[in-house]
Amino acid sequence: MPASDAPVTGAPARSGGAAAPGPARPSRLDPAIAAKLRRTPDGLVAAVVRAHDSGEVLMVAWMDDEALHRTLTTGRATYWSRSRGEYWVKGATSGHHQYVRSVALDCDGDALLVSVEQVGAACHTGHRTCFFTDLPVSSPESTP
Repeated sequence: MPASDAPVTGAPARSGGAAAPGPARPSRLDPAIAAKLRRTPDGLVAAVVRAHDSGEVLMVAWMDDEALHRTLTTGRATYWSRSRGEYWVKGATSGHHQYVRSVALDCDGDALLVSVEQVGAACHTGHRTCFFTDLPVSSPESTP
C-alpha cells in the first residue's frame, strides 16, 4: 500500500455498474466503519468539509474507504480525485492544508462531515471557500 500522501492511480469503480457494497480496492479502514458506509456506484462517499472553529462550509470532495482510513489515521484530509484518478492530500501541492479535528457520518451513511483547521484557501481558485457564488432565491409569500 502506498504512503498516505503518495498518489495512487486507477479508478475506484467496480465493473458492471452495480452499487458497490464495499470498497472497490483493498483498504485498511476498520470493517465496523466500512459496514456503515453507503457508497455511490463508483465506491465513493461525499465529504462535506467545514471549518472547525466557525462551522463555515469550505468545500465538498469525495472519499473511498482508503481515503477515509488515511484521513482518520493521519489527521490530514485525504480525498479521491475523480478527475485525476488518484488520492490527494489537501495542501500537498498548494500548501493550503487541512488538519482534521473530527469526522462524523450522517444518519444514512452516505455523507461525511469533516471538520478541519484550514490553512490558506480551501478552494482551488484561491478563495477561502468553494461556495462564493450566491444565486438568487425567490422567497414564497409569507402566510399569517
